[in-house]
Amino acid sequence: MLLTLTWGALFFPGLFALCTWGLRRARPEWTDTDCVMISTRLVSSVQAVLATGSGIIIIRSCSDVITDRHWLAREYIWFLVPYMIYDTYAMYLCEWYRTRDQNHRHSLTTFQNFLSKNRLMITHHAVILFVLVPVAQKLRGDLGDFFVGCIFTAELSTPFVSLGRVLIQLKQQHSLLYKVNGILTLTTFLSCRILLFPFMYWSYGRQQGLSLLRVPFSIPFYCNVANAFLIAPQIYWFSLLCKKAARLFDTPPAKKDG
Repeated sequence: MLLTLTWGALFFPGLFALCTWGLRRARPEWTDTDCVMISTRLVSSVQAVLATGSGIIIIRSCSDVITDRHWLAREYIWFLVPYMIYDTYAMYLCEWYRTRDQNHRHSLTTFQNFLSKNRLMITHHAVILFVLVPVAQKLRGDLGDFFVGCIFTAELSTPFVSLGRVLIQLKQQHSLLYKVNGILTLTTFLSCRILLFPFMYWSYGRQQGLSLLRVPFSIPFYCNVANAFLIAPQIYWFSLLCKKAARLFDTPPAKKDG
């Protein structure tokens, strides 16, 4: 555990620093804000690829969705803990870079603005750290590695979300790449963050000889409550993505002067 936590604490901030340094050298015309924000998205994408890969390995290794074990189901969670702490700080750093023209110091106002603009994401990170990590590492005992793997694969949509934000940062939101990436974002988000939950119910029902509709009534009530809390923000974020996609395809590209 301690070794995995240490590697995570070194890997994610180190990768962020390396990306920021590399972008400043490779793209000297970019501002510090561009380099920091794009580096944050790159690190998030790397974490998402690692999480998704770990999830796929776990799912493929667990033929029994209840009792089969895989070491990644526990070790990757310890690797994820430093990332959540790093990512919270990285979000604050992005907010500071956005507002540093008005205030060159890390002020209380900047921190308050950060909390206000990112309250849902901060809550999401806090729930993972203080609720999901204890549940996944201690309270569930030796059961359910398959479902932990499924939750890991929810990160599949993150690289596409990150690419979309990078393209916006670079003012490429009217490009073909942005539109194609938008379709991929919606597809992966729907598949791996919303339809993932019916898939987990179906997988359990198939093993137990139950239909999908009977599964919610055949598992402990707290499991249904936990899944409801997990899927609720995903549905909200998906609705926001759909609204952005609708505006994108309804709004013609702005005409360039000259």
